[in-house]
Amino acid sequence: MTCDMCGQEGARIRRVARTYGRGKDLLLIENIPVVSCPNCGESYLTAETLHEIERLKLHRRNLAVRRPVRALAFG
Repeated sequence: MTCDMCGQEGARIRRVARTYGRGKDLLLIENIPVVSCPNCGESYLTAETLHEIERLKLHRRNLAVRRPVRALAFG
C-alpha cells in the first residue's frame, strides 16, 4: 500500500480502539483501521474511515452494546 503522506510503498493497515466523549457519554469504537507507514512514521485515518466513525457516533444509541469497562487513573 502507498502512504498518502510520503508516497512510499510499505504502509499497512492496523486495527485500533479509540474512545470518544467522556463520563456517561464515553463511547469506545473497536477495530478502527489506521494506515501506518514504517517509512515516515505517520499514522492516519482515511476519509472513508472518518465518515464511518461519524456515522457510528451519530447512531450510537441504536448500535452500541453496553459493556462494563475497568478504568484506571495514571499516577
